[in-house]
Amino acid sequence: MDGRDTDACPIAKVARLLSDTWTMMIVHRLNEGPKRFCELERALDGISTRTLTLKLAKLAEDGMVTKAEDGRYLTTERGKGLRRVERAMMRYQEDYL
Repeated sequence: MDGRDTDACPIAKVARLLSDTWTMMIVHRLNEGPKRFCELERALDGISTRTLTLKLAKLAEDGMVTKAEDGRYLTTERGKGLRRVERAMMRYQEDYL
């Protein structure tokens, strides 16, 4: 596969979007309901403040999360769409891990 093939491949596009553990975990926590930065930090055991800051900025840039006027972060419609991926991951874990 050359670079052009991976640009058009839907699996490659989603893999790039979810290229690390924290991205999916942040969206998962926000899909449970809106949270303030400190609530997210507590819910994500082991994440550094810097990493959370950078990941939230990237997720906002990608249109996955937004920050409400009251300071809470929440998923957009696009971020909520990852619930399908979450369910598939849970089924895979139950069946194979």
